[in-house]
Amino acid sequence: MRISSVNNRFHVIDGDVALDIEHAGNGRFAASGFDIYERWNELTDWVHSIPADNYRPFDRAAIGAPVAMPRQVFAIGLNYRDHAAESGLDEPDAPLVFTKFPTCITGPTAPIALPSDNVDWEVELVAVIGKRAERVPEDHGWDHIAGLTVGQDISERAIQLAGPAPQFGLGKSFPGFGPIGPAVVSIDELPNVDDLEIGCSLDDEVLQKGRTSDLIFSIPELVARISAICPLLPGDIIFTGTPAGVGGARTPKRFLPRGGTLVSYIEGIGELRNPLI
Repeated sequence: MRISSVNNRFHVIDGDVALDIEHAGNGRFAASGFDIYERWNELTDWVHSIPADNYRPFDRAAIGAPVAMPRQVFAIGLNYRDHAAESGLDEPDAPLVFTKFPTCITGPTAPIALPSDNVDWEVELVAVIGKRAERVPEDHGWDHIAGLTVGQDISERAIQLAGPAPQFGLGKSFPGFGPIGPAVVSIDELPNVDDLEIGCSLDDEVLQKGRTSDLIFSIPELVARISAICPLLPGDIIFTGTPAGVGGARTPKRFLPRGGTLVSYIEGIGELRNPLI
């Protein structure tokens, strides 16, 4: 199952056609908000019962963030072995968790306004919570995931690293600094949920290319570790980390220019195409 927000209404996407969930269900599910994530298993069963002739062509340009305003946005630092190596740091013994503020979340084709010349890219696999998780053991972590989507953890490095203590939340939360989409894809749709190609490019130049099998802490372990501290709620999202190739780790450092398009993809999920303005 692939869920997108089209014109701010939840749709099930099937190739070139889509099912408006609220209309098709005669109001059984809400058109937006957290309703479908809070009732993910019920939604899955219902979708499988809907005849194909209920699906209609849709405007791909109208796709927005599949979770428009999550209550909690978690992110993980140094969670790929090759990214830790390029940063000159040891692999962490525990997940390095920080937060992005929900107002930074935007859609898969939304423009990103660059506030300075110090803005970096970080393509990431993003997990969406589909069932409240509190003190969940690792071997049940996948049970609490609705699906996966593509994300970019855009970062203003000067603000992030200024001062006696890093300001990760502020440096990574300008408007538009959290594009996600184009769909939340259930894990049964993916060829190998633990080993997906991930990458991004600036126009035609490849900036990052890796595989999610290089994650240090898996999604089930992240669910276990975070939910041991605070509950994860339906619709919450976890940016799971980025592979090697970020601009701040290069010599010389390199940052995003205005005028290009940042293209980010994950195998089996889709891509983001965000103009830089």
